[in-house]
Amino acid sequence: MQVIGFCRFSWPAEGGFQVEHDDLATREAYLYAPARMQERFAYFETICLPGLKAQTDSDFLFLVLVGTSLPAQYRARLEALLADFPQARIVARPAGPHRSVCQEVINEARDLSEPCLQFRHDDDDAVSVDFVATLREAASDVLPLLAKHRLVGFDWNRGHVARPDAQGICAEESVTPYWGVAQAMAVQPRVRQSIMNFGHNKILRFMPTLTFTDRPMYVRGHNAHNDSRQKSHVKPVSLPRLDAQGEAEFRRLYAIDADQIRRIFA
Repeated sequence: MQVIGFCRFSWPAEGGFQVEHDDLATREAYLYAPARMQERFAYFETICLPGLKAQTDSDFLFLVLVGTSLPAQYRARLEALLADFPQARIVARPAGPHRSVCQEVINEARDLSEPCLQFRHDDDDAVSVDFVATLREAASDVLPLLAKHRLVGFDWNRGHVARPDAQGICAEESVTPYWGVAQAMAVQPRVRQSIMNFGHNKILRFMPTLTFTDRPMYVRGHNAHNDSRQKSHVKPVSLPRLDAQGEAEFRRLYAIDADQIRRIFA
């Protein structure tokens, strides 16, 4: 079954943000501000990409949606980071309606005559190195369910919240259902709806879902530019610093290297 991951990298969508902007120019100015882009690239390189590049099942496609307005220096930097990641494909689109453009990009990459597994992924989050293999196995385990329903959701709700910095990684374990990371959907042939047509915490309203809590499967990146953290009522989260054993566990689970983080965030 084809597996497609989908990531928006500072794409200036119409909608899709918890914090809105007055117009497109204001949104692009916010998204492409140098301090924000520096942080996004640091998280993308050290948190997001390592586990994807190290997947035990390498048979998947990873779409990275960017704006046609993305400044050239950022496009070049993104291409350099993905040069050794053959599963990745950069797709540039102008600003447009969030759900319809994301659906279009995903469907252009899939064979609509065949079933498909899709997962959403933010550029500051991570999944475990066996996420794709685990997703395939879970789908195989419930094939009769997939045959009965147009869409079926999968959600791995145990993982970590983490904040990297110049000293390493601050993190703690979390069990949070339908958080949008390590979340996937099985789609029947000829069904054009995609995982991006549904709010990550609302998919259980529209389809049967399966949840798994047996082991850590994700890292939710915590940083100053999280879209969900731009509102005044959101309080800072205090995270304990990982010791050497914790850093080794992050390498094993997610291929995240604390030494690389110290170098880049210094």
